[in-house]
Amino acid sequence: MRPSTWNRRDFLKTAGAAALSTLAAGYPREARAEEDTERIIPTADTMIVLWMGGGMASTETFDPKRYTAYEPGLAADAVLSTFPSIDTVVDNIKFSEGLSKIGQVMDRGTLIRTYQAADLGFILHSRHQYHWHTGYEPPLSVAAPHLGAWIAKTLGPNNPDVPAFIDIGQRFDQGEAEELKAFHTAGFLGNEFGPFFVPNPEEAQASVQPPAGMTESRFVNRNQLYKSLLAQSPTGEFGSEYQKESMLRSMDSAHRLLTSPAAKAFDLSLEPKEIYDIYNTGRFGLGCLLARRLCEVGARFIEVTSEYIPFKYWDTHEDGHTRTADLKTMIDAPVAQLVLDLEERGLLDRTLIVLASEFSRDMLTEGKPENTVKNQVEVPAVMTELKHYGMHRHFTAAGSVLLFGGGMKRGYLHGLTADERPCKAISNPVNTTDLHATLFRAMGIAPNHGYEIERRPFYVTKDGLGKPVMDLFA
Repeated sequence: MRPSTWNRRDFLKTAGAAALSTLAAGYPREARAEEDTERIIPTADTMIVLWMGGGMASTETFDPKRYTAYEPGLAADAVLSTFPSIDTVVDNIKFSEGLSKIGQVMDRGTLIRTYQAADLGFILHSRHQYHWHTGYEPPLSVAAPHLGAWIAKTLGPNNPDVPAFIDIGQRFDQGEAEELKAFHTAGFLGNEFGPFFVPNPEEAQASVQPPAGMTESRFVNRNQLYKSLLAQSPTGEFGSEYQKESMLRSMDSAHRLLTSPAAKAFDLSLEPKEIYDIYNTGRFGLGCLLARRLCEVGARFIEVTSEYIPFKYWDTHEDGHTRTADLKTMIDAPVAQLVLDLEERGLLDRTLIVLASEFSRDMLTEGKPENTVKNQVEVPAVMTELKHYGMHRHFTAAGSVLLFGGGMKRGYLHGLTADERPCKAISNPVNTTDLHATLFRAMGIAPNHGYEIERRPFYVTKDGLGKPVMDLFA
């Protein structure tokens, strides 16, 4: 099936088949290439991904272009940025208006302006998010592990009482729920390396307590009974023997967390009010606060999402300017405070913060100039209402990725994009495979590290060929 003919139903069919195939598979045997025997000295122990789900327009955020104010009758092709640019603390880096607080900590970070999303045919957010989070383009015959699952499996927990992979903010009851579930897993690595979900950070404490109305002793008894039933079930009923063992270990880890002092990190009410209020811009902001607290008690990989729901948040097909202004208010103070708090606690140098999105946006181009795909939204040639003012279409030829801490350069700008449409990468492009290789290298994992599954090797980067962007490292 050609990628350009893909739709959500096709995606679900292949994702479901991959999951069933993985459940039937046996233990994934380690399959290191020769180069993987060379020890990589990690520059980070922990990774925090701040996910701008839905397509964050780089020209409206971290790569501003010529500003054009709105007025009725404005031609769509005259608009590159709907916000003026502002200075940051780094002389050669400007941001879009509304991101001044992140701009004040840019001297602690690296900005990639030339991230290029893959050509996957007809653009579906869930497919590009699957690719970004796993490094592999669907369809696949096996379930690819999430970036966080690879790290959890390869490195293990920083603290045995804290889940190695924690996902904050994404719910699965709206929009493309099943498509999102397809990559929020450990795939063939097993349940124990999958995400510990905290859909709402305000309710995080409840996630480390027995269900309401259930005493701890009753919860322990029920947990033991379920484990006994699982252990005695025939192989194949709940997957392979390896998958059953993995599920049992994940249950043990979850129960250990309930009784650990580290569980207090999930209780945001323990945070001083003046700090809590800085982070409290909504669920994403409080997710950043929870991430910092979890980082302090030894979480290994944390993802905080602004949440992807079709046509909401960064999926700005309409009212792009107005909604982006609100989104900047949501992320600006919490992201900056996360950097400052980790620095104050001596954790920033060993914590890699990654702010990213699946692709960018443009008023006119769907895909990229040399490989356009079918338009999915009608953008009028002349704007007659404010809702037309903003970045509507999906643009894959350049996007922004922010990196803080974890051994990255400070105050560094990587790559250059064109000043006029199409605002594509014109120097130092970075694709998903090489971005992943860079993140894995920071964590001490070789890009060709992998495992054998269904008699073939499967690597942390596609075919084990990722090349770290060494210019990003300090």
